[in-house]
Parts: sequence; structure tokens; C-alpha cells
Amino acid sequence: QVQLVESGGGSVQAGGSLRLSCAASGRTFRSYVMGWFRQAPGKERDIVAAINSGDSTYYADSVKGRFAISRDNAKNTVYLQMNSLKPDDTAVYYCAAGRNGPLNSRYIYNDWGQGTQVTVSS
Repeated sequence: QVQLVESGGGSVQAGGSLRLSCAASGRTFRSYVMGWFRQAPGKERDIVAAINSGDSTYYADSVKGRFAISRDNAKNTVYLQMNSLKPDDTAVYYCAAGRNGPLNSRYIYNDWGQGTQVTVSS
């Protein structure tokens, strides 16, 4: 099991940027698939972006070209750079860790952070 702690959320105007960070515990971070999910009030928790141990990435169509996921294995940290933010990006963002499998399948993710709020105003 890995403990995950997100940071970097906040309030921003439309068109602005935020960078989320997720710090992970454990010595096997580099082997994990890492994902960012988000959940808006009354909606399902959906995947936003993911990255595997080989640095292959996945992005939801709604964020392609605006968001970028990256990882620093030396720091046990995964990042989500969010640019050109829109009000529809408002949600609680969760970091998740998983083992092997399709990056966009939430079923491969077993460990979750507590979430960080992102609010984008128009």
C-alpha cells in the first residue's frame, strides 16, 4: 500500500494555471501507474490523466492540449500541470496509484489520496 498526499489546489480565474502535486510514500514508486482523477458535485469520479513506469501517458479528451502529467521518481512525486483552465474543470482532484493495466481503467488503481479542490471562476 502507498500513501498519497495531494497539494496545489486552489481558486483561479478561467484561463489561468495551477500545478497539482502528489507525494507518495514507499520505495517502489517508480513501478506504479499514477493517475489523476476528478469529481465534480453530483458527478462520477473520472480519470483526467495517467502515467506509467515507462512514462507513457493517457489524457481524457476534455483536457488534451491543456493538461500535462509528469513524474519525478527521485522525489516520489507526480504532477499535473493544468493550463487554460475552464469553469468545467472545477472539481476535487484525486491522485491514485495502481499496478499494470490500461491507464484509463479506474480498476487498476488501489490507493487514493484525500483530494484537493480546484475551483475555476468565469
